[in-house]
Amino acid sequence: MGESVNIEELIKIVSELKAKGKTIVTTNGCFDILHAGHVRYLKQAKELGDILIVCLNSDASVKRLKGSTRPLNPEYDRAEVLAGLASVDYVVIFEEDTPSSILEKIKPNIHVKGGDYTEETLPETAVIKAAGGRVAFIPLVEGRSTTNIIKRMK
Repeated sequence: MGESVNIEELIKIVSELKAKGKTIVTTNGCFDILHAGHVRYLKQAKELGDILIVCLNSDASVKRLKGSTRPLNPEYDRAEVLAGLASVDYVVIFEEDTPSSILEKIKPNIHVKGGDYTEETLPETAVIKAAGGRVAFIPLVEGRSTTNIIKRMK
């Protein structure tokens, strides 16, 4: 089971893990209503390395990105649920619209995003590559999304 940490703690943890030769994988997102697509995605992301860190959009960030009715679940609840998944080692909440600032500080070996992005459309690509890391893309699970779940609930 993973744990939710702040950025200062995460920087120290990542430094220690890298010193032990661990491959650090990161991803990011809102993860508002956790569903099978998220679980499969995070499992595949974890398989790319030793440690999986989820950079989680804060409530304010989700509102800016998804609209005033989101998130449905508050950031600390979303972080707790993510940290409870076997594939997730650490969760860190960030306030900005992208995790570039955190990624610049921890310099992961691999940053993972869904297949709806490309290196050209992913804002974090430059930061990852500048630190010597690589970007990987995992195909989305068809028909599985928080937006679809919300539409069905209405």
